[in-house]
Amino acid sequence: MPEFLDLHSRTSKLLRALVERSVRPHGLYPGQDLVLGVLWNDDGRTPGEVAAALNVTTPTIVKMANRMTETGLLTRRRDPNDNRLVRLWLTDKGRGLQETIEDNRKSLESRVTADLTESERRCLLTALDKIHRSATHLLEEP
Repeated sequence: MPEFLDLHSRTSKLLRALVERSVRPHGLYPGQDLVLGVLWNDDGRTPGEVAAALNVTTPTIVKMANRMTETGLLTRRRDPNDNRLVRLWLTDKGRGLQETIEDNRKSLESRVTADLTESERRCLLTALDKIHRSATHLLEEP
């Protein structure tokens, strides 16, 4: 197994488990914090736009939005200019989680990177950004 891919995969799984543990007390399921994050930045996006922003499929977001609507985090409304489109809008409850979830994520990030120097942290972020761009380009290839 290639060293980088193996280590990155194992680390990603651990980080997902930690994030899941941090969002569960707020009634969120894995990934819902990411959907909220997209909408906190740009409320009223379509499921397809949210899916593209998170690099997942539209049906994944539709399923997640169904659950989030049931729990009062989102509402769905038809686009006033194109009745074929549905847009996802945050409720007060969804907006109200922003500070808490963002604080939790900052705290978790600080704790998992605590053993890194500031220089190591900057290098890691730079390297991960480059890898993310390369992977995105590879995924866009036919």
